[in-house]
Amino acid sequence: MRKLTFIRAIVPALLLATAVLAGPSPASAQISVGISVHVGPPALPVYAQPPCPTEGYLWTPGYWGYNAEGGYFWVPGVWVAPPRVGLLWTPGYWGFAGGLYGFHAGYWGPHVGFYGGVNYGFGYGGVGFGGGEWRGGHFAYNSAVTNVNTTVIHNTYVNRTVINNTNVSRASFNGGPGGTTAAPTAQERMAANESHVQATSEQMSHEHSASIDRSNFASENHGKPANPAMSRVGERANNQQDRIANGVRSGQLTAGETKNLESREANINHEVKDDRAANGGKLTSQEKAQVNQQQNNVSHSIYDDKHNAATQPGTKSEVGQRQNNQQQRIANGIDSGKLSAGEVAHDEKNQQKVNQQVHADRQANGGKLTASEKKQVNKEQNKNSKQIHNQKTGK
Repeated sequence: MRKLTFIRAIVPALLLATAVLAGPSPASAQISVGISVHVGPPALPVYAQPPCPTEGYLWTPGYWGYNAEGGYFWVPGVWVAPPRVGLLWTPGYWGFAGGLYGFHAGYWGPHVGFYGGVNYGFGYGGVGFGGGEWRGGHFAYNSAVTNVNTTVIHNTYVNRTVINNTNVSRASFNGGPGGTTAAPTAQERMAANESHVQATSEQMSHEHSASIDRSNFASENHGKPANPAMSRVGERANNQQDRIANGVRSGQLTAGETKNLESREANINHEVKDDRAANGGKLTSQEKAQVNQQQNNVSHSIYDDKHNAATQPGTKSEVGQRQNNQQQRIANGIDSGKLSAGEVAHDEKNQQKVNQQVHADRQANGGKLTASEKKQVNKEQNKNSKQIHNQKTGK
């Protein structure tokens, strides 16, 4: 990727002004300062929306942020609590003007304004918002375009007419080569001049966390972030587990690498548990910063491990297929939450021992396993399989 040029002061994207359309508003802390760069942001990644964690939360789509040190970085889409009942989120967007790309900040308001015609999906098809609406003091979700568990959240409806099948572009900016060509409607101009509320502190924290995680940078992920979306702000542990599970499933993470990563995750979890117990169920700001730094370190290791030359043994042989099946079961246990980080570390330690034994036996026998060696490997895998089953079922 070509090096990006930083033109103005470093300001978090959520604090940047919507300089083109939104004038000063009495309830807004937005200012006329922004980031401008010579190269446009990458295309929007394709990703699945996680289910809404609780009633009343609204979806804020992911977007590309920017800083001078690393360039463009992905801020995952996330469900957040609005500042108050009745407000909707207008996403921020990048716009091309005067030969530069500038970011226009998102904001909360009674109506959704202009966001560059960018198709963020999940109700944000480029114009307005079709993911739900306020009905009195409760938010009703359009389950045709948003992921809600209707057995838990009952305030839902279905409206498929808002699905945008024409704007299939993944462009993340307005104007310029390859960007959207949308212009604000009269209604969107009115929304821009309404009283606004800036992004919440939770949203700002979310962006900051994204900006210090190397795996989010386009220079590292080539426009395909490992964690494109999450259920709640701060759910680093869950997202790390998703990344590990994907690495286990794909074979990019070996049993030894997974064991190491899960051991570190288990240590962080124990630390958080002890800190909460000592502080009445909460973490201090210093403890949060420490946990975040530790998770950043694990995130870097996940990325490095996935992109090195080491891979989990393949599936060409019967033994290899058995190894792959065990890894799939472990990955499923991580996804479902039925296996803790500590349990996965223990399981992967066992798998690592089997892999090492198979490797040694093959080296000693010209690349093959004897019948007795296959029998021994199968016995060990049966033992490991039973342990995984017992862990998942709580036996």
